[in-house]
Amino acid sequence: MTAVSTLVTAVAVASAVLTGCGSSQTAESQNGVTTLRYQGWNDQVTIAELAENLGFFDGKVKLDWVGNTISGPQDIQSAATGQTDFGGAFGGAVAKLVSAGAPITAVVNYYGGDDKTFTGYYTPNDSPITKAADLVGKKVGVNTLGGQNEADIHNELKAAGLSLDQIKSVQLVALPPPNTEDALRKGQIDVAALGGQFQQRALANGGLRPVFTELDQYGKFNGGQYVFRNDLIAKNPDAATAFTTGVAKAIEWQKTTPRDQVIDKFTQIINARHRPNEDTSTLKYWLSVGVPSKYGQISDADFKNWESWLQDTGAISGPLDPSKLYTNKFNQAASTTKAGS
Repeated sequence: MTAVSTLVTAVAVASAVLTGCGSSQTAESQNGVTTLRYQGWNDQVTIAELAENLGFFDGKVKLDWVGNTISGPQDIQSAATGQTDFGGAFGGAVAKLVSAGAPITAVVNYYGGDDKTFTGYYTPNDSPITKAADLVGKKVGVNTLGGQNEADIHNELKAAGLSLDQIKSVQLVALPPPNTEDALRKGQIDVAALGGQFQQRALANGGLRPVFTELDQYGKFNGGQYVFRNDLIAKNPDAATAFTTGVAKAIEWQKTTPRDQVIDKFTQIINARHRPNEDTSTLKYWLSVGVPSKYGQISDADFKNWESWLQDTGAISGPLDPSKLYTNKFNQAASTTKAGS
């Protein structure tokens, strides 16, 4: 099944779920507090989790963790089908799902790349791979299929003049981010997509070099957005506002708080939640939140990096219209801020 057909199937499921299950598939509100179901990431603290811990939801939103994911596309599909109430993925996955008919809207950026935090595509120092064209026929470890790693590789190889058939020959191997470095060092993959704390841990261990990085490709950029289903927004606009604004404040908190204090806060959150098989040892490698725009405000430009990939994979047939994908109206923190500033 292709990525596009998978997304169309997800949308069909979403329609059935939302039609057949009624209120059981919408966020629950009681005494002015709305409970939002969500998926987390192992060994990491999401911006939404940080916002709740810091009290930035002003008592109007409570998070209900239902499990973990390693896939942005899966995360927003879960939100679209009513299995969760919000999810986050890179802008290309958001555009693909909306184009397939999913009733979702992006409300705030939650990740991206800056001078300190970005994804790179790393190989051992003694590897014969030195440039993008060398990835043809090779195995690349990524966090998920259909995610930004896939789009990055497509964009880099297309810019190098490779054909779509050559690009398709790159074998993408989906791996949990905490385990990707180990797979590379064991020779199970030729190149590893590494970002954030897992990238910094791998570089500290030595012996790796980048083939290319997001920073090389895009400069500073907003990569992905949190989304809500449109029916949830319509029924719970106050919760959407409290959540979006809280996340926006948590982004700026990370930008303005000393690094050691941010790491301490992450460590406290993970230790207090008592989830199975979590490890805080990589938190010491955290460098920045990696969201360039002030308060995570979204702009059309946040989706344009993925237009070529969307067209070449058949997700869209013409120009991308980003204005149909997002709104900033729930982001009160950014209401007087220009996007990207």
